[in-house]
Amino acid sequence: MEFSAKMATFCAVFVVLCALVAVNGDQKLHPLSDEFIDLINSKQNFWRAGRNFPKNTPISHLKNLLGALEDKNFHNLEKVDHLDDIATRSSLPESFDPRDKWPNCPSLNEIRDQGSCGSCWAFGAVEAMTDRYCTYSDGKQHFHFSAQDLLTCCDDCGFGCNGGNPVAAWNYWQFYGIVSGGKYNSSEGCKPYTIPSREHVDGPLLPCGEIPTPPCVHTCQSGYNTDYEKDKRRGKEVYSVDSNEESIKAELFKNGPVEVTFVVYGDFFTYKKGVYVHTGKPYAGSHAVKMLGWGVENGVKYWLAANSWNSNWGDKGFFKILRGVNHCGIESAVVAGEPLFA
Repeated sequence: MEFSAKMATFCAVFVVLCALVAVNGDQKLHPLSDEFIDLINSKQNFWRAGRNFPKNTPISHLKNLLGALEDKNFHNLEKVDHLDDIATRSSLPESFDPRDKWPNCPSLNEIRDQGSCGSCWAFGAVEAMTDRYCTYSDGKQHFHFSAQDLLTCCDDCGFGCNGGNPVAAWNYWQFYGIVSGGKYNSSEGCKPYTIPSREHVDGPLLPCGEIPTPPCVHTCQSGYNTDYEKDKRRGKEVYSVDSNEESIKAELFKNGPVEVTFVVYGDFFTYKKGVYVHTGKPYAGSHAVKMLGWGVENGVKYWLAANSWNSNWGDKGFFKILRGVNHCGIESAVVAGEPLFA
């Protein structure tokens, strides 16, 4: 059974690599054009491309959504390796969706929107932190960590809307804490997000560089009845997860979602459904997202992840990506942590 799964993955990769050569034969096509979308769909059947952004969206805007900077501190983290945990590994199912295991954790269903800002590094972090605050308490405690607070107040994380470091984001959570906060234009929590999402923008979207990072404010929004410092929640520990597929699966199964960083190519912007495998267009940047679970679709193994580009993108905001071969580097930079409860 294991051999058959490996062979299926190998065949899938081989076929897509052949398609990649064919698609990249025409670099003149715009990555958001109907012609490019049709070409992607004609060359492979693992995933479907479609329209997620208006045709006139600037390429600079797309690239600036990819704000995960090179993480030089990743290897300094304590590494968790679940390969010796025989009991857990033997109980891992073929497919796993945390929403089934922790039905009382509504944040597992949430898709956030980073807007016209390269804040994916902050979103992937607070999304996983929010989920883990719930999963570690078995659905009894809830806290919606603020992307606004992390984005604007973590000086060591990088450059705000111009990119940041996922490891630094998790370290900030552990040592300084992050307050609560909901989506743009909401009244949820201490510091809701203040950068408009795509669905609130009229006309062409502005490139990320034209939207400055909001200032760090050490106060909660008017009407919120908890002091800023008292509202903060922290992490007990932060760690990386070994890049072995079984270790990542065991981490997701035991503790909940993690943050991952991977390389994005031009075709990823058009993903709609299926198991994504890089099929066309060159390197665009590095992106950070929340990884939730795994499964198998049409014989192809995948990771399940949540993007932060609004629920109108992809498969209602989620996507699947080839699993087990470190595709696009998705398995090489997994960061997670344990929340600290008062």
